[in-house]
Amino acid sequence: MDKLYTVAQVADLLSVSKQTVRNWDAIGKLKAQRNPKNGYRLYRESDVKVLDKEGVLAETGSPARERPIKDYRVVELFAGAGGLALGLEKAGLSSRMLNEIDRYACATLRANRPQWNIVEGDVRGVDFSAHRGQAEIVVGGFPCQAFSYAGKKLGFEDARGTLFYEFARAVKEIQPLICVGENVRGLLKHEQGRTLAGMVSILEEIGYDVLPPRILKAIFHRVPQKRERLLIVGIRKDTSIRYEFPRSHKEHYTLRDALKAGSLFTCDVPVSQGMAYAKRKRQILEHVPPGGYWRDLPLALQKEYMKKSFYLGGGKTGMARRMSWDEPSLTLTCNPAQKQTERCHPEETRPFTVREYARIQTFPDDWQFVGSTTSQYQQIGNAVPVNLAEEIGYTLISALNGYYSEKARALRQSHWIKLDQGNAMDAYKEVGIEMA
Repeated sequence: MDKLYTVAQVADLLSVSKQTVRNWDAIGKLKAQRNPKNGYRLYRESDVKVLDKEGVLAETGSPARERPIKDYRVVELFAGAGGLALGLEKAGLSSRMLNEIDRYACATLRANRPQWNIVEGDVRGVDFSAHRGQAEIVVGGFPCQAFSYAGKKLGFEDARGTLFYEFARAVKEIQPLICVGENVRGLLKHEQGRTLAGMVSILEEIGYDVLPPRILKAIFHRVPQKRERLLIVGIRKDTSIRYEFPRSHKEHYTLRDALKAGSLFTCDVPVSQGMAYAKRKRQILEHVPPGGYWRDLPLALQKEYMKKSFYLGGGKTGMARRMSWDEPSLTLTCNPAQKQTERCHPEETRPFTVREYARIQTFPDDWQFVGSTTSQYQQIGNAVPVNLAEEIGYTLISALNGYYSEKARALRQSHWIKLDQGNAMDAYKEVGIEMA
């Protein structure tokens, strides 16, 4: 039997607005059934799959949960407050080194994981050669920067001066089995796709086969937030590693799951510090219902709040936006009270607090953030959601387990042929796997 999706769920799946879904309905591009109880539109999964260009529905299933068969080590660049590192650790990976330039983010990392090797400072001054052969994975969320080239295939030296160059330099110096870059969805279309094509070209030049980049939607990976990340995965060319991107979970979580006791967290969100609205802004936002935005205000207040923007085109759906308990949060930014990307609490007329921000990014409550309130918001808003990072970690472990198991089997077979079965178990030790 076909699963049914609401308008909001279809919009999240296909990365379009709810109004676009309604427009498709109106022109017959996507036909709806009506919920007999409330008359709301519902769409069949088979119909939605036809429009699912990114293959989200095609890969829904039971994600792998393998534990590592040996110690896999990670070097991370642009580590921030540790969302990616913590998620990878939860999956079973070990941190060999993390680099971060922001002093408050580094203080956050040290406060929570004093045993981690945290190298504070500009990545341009870091020598990665000491880690050559000592890390199976290099990861990094480098900023999106344009390259300077015209009409030719981009080479490694052409990227000099960008932070992606530093990521590629780290990969070149360390020679990991797998490298993983993560970025915003906008990288796909940055400079009409030339920036991403250049990155792929550079990784190929330094010895890596790059899989077709994939958009991961956090809401399908145990994160109560509509956040998307682009994953770029490179496999060293002299290996036979087979990597599969994370599969989507069937369960989706809402803001209620993030802030209240339930299946994601065992208790309500702890009380913490946060920003506050100016008096008049608070008075205006009190008129916005849960899930609503500026168009839900009385006309006079719309004009007062929006000013000149009221007369311009576009939906501007992030302005005067109040979240809903029954939907995932919108993407968190580095400031919860920016006018263009408002993130107002669903009941109380205030921005989310620091700990609410952290919950939405799936940080555990005992992960402490160092610095001013503004810095803590920035650290959390810039992070990779912990649960999404954990799902990525499991896929890396699965790929590496497969590689080393196959390598051990080949060596074991060689021992059987050349020596005897008693020496065959030594093959596992040769690739670093301790057998019971």
